[in-house]
Amino acid sequence: MIRIRRHGGAVLPEPPSHLSPRDLLSEALSGILQRPGRSVLTMLGTVLGIGAFVAVLGLTATATGQIGERFSLTKATTVTVTDQPRTDGTAPGANPPSDFPADADHRITAIDGVRAGGVWWPVPATPTLSRRPDGPDEGTGLSVLAATPGAVAAMEPTLTAGVTLDEFAQRTAQPVVLLSEAAAKRLGVSRLDAQPAVFIDRIPYTVIGIYTDVQRQPGALLSLLIPASTALEHFGNPAPQPDRAAQALVATRIGAAPVVAAQLPLALRPDAPEAFTVVPPPDPHSLQDTVTSDLTGLFLALAGICLLVGAVGIANTTLVAVLERTQEIGLRRSLGARTGHIAAQFLTESTALGTLGGLIGTGLGTATVVSVAAARDWTAVLQPATTLPAPLIGTVVGLLAGLYPALRAARTDPLQALRNT
Repeated sequence: MIRIRRHGGAVLPEPPSHLSPRDLLSEALSGILQRPGRSVLTMLGTVLGIGAFVAVLGLTATATGQIGERFSLTKATTVTVTDQPRTDGTAPGANPPSDFPADADHRITAIDGVRAGGVWWPVPATPTLSRRPDGPDEGTGLSVLAATPGAVAAMEPTLTAGVTLDEFAQRTAQPVVLLSEAAAKRLGVSRLDAQPAVFIDRIPYTVIGIYTDVQRQPGALLSLLIPASTALEHFGNPAPQPDRAAQALVATRIGAAPVVAAQLPLALRPDAPEAFTVVPPPDPHSLQDTVTSDLTGLFLALAGICLLVGAVGIANTTLVAVLERTQEIGLRRSLGARTGHIAAQFLTESTALGTLGGLIGTGLGTATVVSVAAARDWTAVLQPATTLPAPLIGTVVGLLAGLYPALRAARTDPLQALRNT
């Protein structure tokens, strides 16, 4: 709008009004502080959305890092082979005792990348355990496992006394036993210098060693280990039940597990590799990718909903402000404010609300990630690509939310607005 002013005898056009950025920010701040309670509630959606965005990506990165750190090296080098039901209808436990060949230990260790491996199974019955031939059963909660020397080596027991099962005991079916620390305490065995014996189903077994821990097969921590050949002689073949069938435990070198797992069935039974189910260790990278995609997809959807709610809240509040301040808009227009000034003012208000909500949300999201990591003793992971753009996202949300109310305010007819005064 061009205003006319007189200068002496001449009539000169009034220069167009001008609104400096400083005045614009001052007016926008005044509009926000006019209704502080409503402004805070308006920012809440943006705060929640940005906070959820930062927290989700931060927690996902933190959890993914923990998966990588806590992925057990032992699990990554362990392969399990399970004997499956026969194709002819007979089950494991029939004669022969299982699909594993007699020289399974040798066949397993012949594969490149294998450190140790052998066959083990729980004895079919639940034998009585005691220190005396006629004593009561003292083995409640304990189990007896038959194991080849290779299986015991793959378990990697930590010996506190004595020796482990060896090839001689396996080859000659010696009545010897290796006790876990729990089994030794239960049966009252603390020293081996007197060559103590325990009775398994009234048969004496000389205790040759005691172990406190195993790297693989944690069930062995509550067990007694006897040679597999001795178990076949005293207790018969492995039970046909899947949970008690013979299994092979294989310890591999780092990185060799997938290749070893692919070769094991053919190495054990070239004529019937389908007789076994091989369980390789899970791929840590695949596990991380799965967790990351699941968490990110789920919670980013939630963050998007919160941002949408925040944008709607800002748009609604700005529109209400336009309707409430119609008279003010009309007065400003009559004093020379252009349509662009009116639009810029309301657009600046909505953008300021979005930016402030983005800053607060970023701070809350970062605090959430750090708090959760500290509570769980994790290392917090916050990528700059996540935290730095977050306030900008709030700015964009506020800007887009204020477009329609600002345009509506700019199109307000000043005469109609003043007439309604």
